[in-house]
Amino acid sequence: MRRTLELAELAGRFLENLLLGCLLIGMVLLACAQVLLRDFGFGSIVWGDEAVRLMVLWIAIIAGIAAAREDRHISIDVLSRFLSPRMQALTGIVVAIFTASVCAAIAWYGYDMVAFAIEDDEIVLTGLPAWVFQAIIPLGFALIAWRYSVISVRQVHALLVAGHRS
Repeated sequence: MRRTLELAELAGRFLENLLLGCLLIGMVLLACAQVLLRDFGFGSIVWGDEAVRLMVLWIAIIAGIAAAREDRHISIDVLSRFLSPRMQALTGIVVAIFTASVCAAIAWYGYDMVAFAIEDDEIVLTGLPAWVFQAIIPLGFALIAWRYSVISVRQVHALLVAGHRS
C-alpha cells in the first residue's frame, strides 16, 4: 500500500510539473506571437489574449497545488521566533486547518461558478464551453484543501508522538 501511495505521489508531482512547464512555454510563445503579429501589422490571433489569461489562471492554480504539496506557500512568520517549539507546532496546525478551510470554501463557491457557466452556456476562445477552463478553480482549490488537511493531520500526529516521548 505504501509503495502505491509513493507511486501516486511521484505521478502527481510529474503531472503537475509537466502541466506547469507546458502551460508556461505555451503562454510565452503565444504572448510573443501576439506581440510580433501586431508589431509587423498582421493583426493578432483572435483568441490569443483570452487564451493567455486562461493560461495564467491555470498556472497560478497548478503552482498553488504544487506549493501545497510541500507546504511551501508564502507565509508571514513574525511570531515563531518568540514561541516555544510546542506553540510553533500548535500554530502550524491552526494555520493548516485554516488554510484547508478557506480553500474548501473557495472550491465550493468555484463549483457554483462552474455550474452557473454550464447553465448559462458561457463560451470562451470563440466557441468553447467556459466551464471546461473554469473547472480548474474548484478542482485546484479542493486539492489544495485536501493537501492542507493531510498536513494538519501529520502535524497533529507529530505533536502527539513528540508529547509521548517527553
